[in-house]
Amino acid sequence: MFDTKIAIIVRDDLATWQKLNVTAFLMSGITGANPDLIGDFYKDSDGNSHLPMSVQPVIVLSGAANVLTNIRNRARNRGVETVAYIEEMFATGHDEANRAVFSEHGPDEPNTVGIALRANNKVVDKITKGAKMHG
Repeated sequence: MFDTKIAIIVRDDLATWQKLNVTAFLMSGITGANPDLIGDFYKDSDGNSHLPMSVQPVIVLSGAANVLTNIRNRARNRGVETVAYIEEMFATGHDEANRAVFSEHGPDEPNTVGIALRANNKVVDKITKGAKMHG
């Protein structure tokens, strides 16, 4: 049905609250860069309006630190844009501080705790090799 795939990959050693937090931040980056992903408002049976969601399914995967580093580098090598979240961002409190601490670290460091991408299905499968369905 879709020729693209959205994949969010979180590091497998994070606390549950961290996995959920990172997933939410990463998906906001995907939708921010792809506004066409957002559908229409929802209405419940009483006519109450609810905000729209992504029209495309999202897969959530997990992997060890080295798996996320590899995924980040494979995406970069293929020219696929990503949203990345690093450990140091857990200690910041706002976007400007997140960007500042992010700029101090490179893609080969083992501190990536989450990464998201949207690309052609087969490309996403190749880039995310080594990650497993989050369970």
